[in-house]
Amino acid sequence: MPERKVVHVVPHGDQWAVRSEGSERAASVHSTQAEAIGAARTIAVNAGLGQVVVHRPDGRIREEHTYGRDPFPPKG
Repeated sequence: MPERKVVHVVPHGDQWAVRSEGSERAASVHSTQAEAIGAARTIAVNAGLGQVVVHRPDGRIREEHTYGRDPFPPKG
């Protein structure tokens, strides 16, 4: 089974960075969180199996979105 590409949207000074999980370096830096989320979503969707993890300014996770086949679909 292919691995899911996990991309984080994190605070970067007074801007927002898109960073692949496990990477120290930002893939891109944006002036707004919304722009960074859009860039992260593009990376995740293009990966086929992707996940975007959006962080708050204090670093805590705000929300997560998965793209592609969900390995743990909800029942019901």
